Amino acid sequence: MQPLDGTDTRLLSAMAKDPRGTVVALAQKLGLSRNTVQARMSQLEKKHAFLSFERRINPVALGYPLTAFITVHVQQQKLASLAQDLADIPEILEGFGLTGSADLLLRVVALDAEDLYRINGKILGCDGVERTDTALAMREMIPYRVQPLLGRRSGD
Repeated sequence: MQPLDGTDTRLLSAMAKDPRGTVVALAQKLGLSRNTVQARMSQLEKKHAFLSFERRINPVALGYPLTAFITVHVQQQKLASLAQDLADIPEILEGFGLTGSADLLLRVVALDAEDLYRINGKILGCDGVERTDTALAMREMIPYRVQPLLGRRSGD
């Protein structure tokens, strides 16, 4: 991805502060033409600057109040096929490959402790998983945010 310029970061910052703002409102706020804002938004989309809307849906609203982070130790030669097997478990929201003692970090949601136990069993049942360690999220301390990075890039 190419670095974003000041206008791009100002636009993203305005969108982060008011995600429901119209193109016209954004243009007025930023002192740009509507066409410029629209063109910039199209370019940002092509640059994959926007994450999917799906990331804004709270799993709690879907009945999944429990969040856990599961580290997974795997047989390295089976990592590629394992990633697909794990992606087939709907309660796994995201997964990251790691350096260090564990190989994967999964963010998982569950209905309750018994459901988390079931999900952990499904993960352990995947071919290539050697063991897991589970940490229950007690509460979110710092919500997902990008605004401080945008402020830093634009010199705010």
